[in-house]
Amino acid sequence: MKITPCLWFDNEAEDAAKFYVSIFPNSKIKHIEKYTVETPSNKPIGSVMTVTFDLDGNEFMGLNGGDYFKITEAISFIITCKNQEEIDYYYDKLSAVPEAEVCGWLKDKYGVSWQLIPEGYDEMMNSLDEEKKKKIMEVLLKMKRIDMNELKKV
Repeated sequence: MKITPCLWFDNEAEDAAKFYVSIFPNSKIKHIEKYTVETPSNKPIGSVMTVTFDLDGNEFMGLNGGDYFKITEAISFIITCKNQEEIDYYYDKLSAVPEAEVCGWLKDKYGVSWQLIPEGYDEMMNSLDEEKKKKIMEVLLKMKRIDMNELKKV
């Protein structure tokens, strides 16, 4: 079984797909489907309906469905980062709303939320006693961009 997230845009699906594949390694646009009939979205026949794209082995679809629905922080995509350089790279490339940054979360220029998590974070937290977890969480909650060096000091 395969699950493919579909991101609903008004008209930005192709631009968003191009943006994302320019950021993630081993990524490409796989297919662009055009509207061939009139639909409730009122998009012109011949305009981009969907864009299927691959982000480093993870398939996504972008849909130009009109302004009926908006992307919200209720859904986010987690990027597991190997090191601080990778965390910084994705922040610099993706973050477009500084006030939305908190504890490794960010929002891009299309409103999509991403979480940047250090590789091994869950395993580390699961191995700590409750007092150490509490201290790490207190430090983490004060961060916008995760700083691995600061977390290691705790």
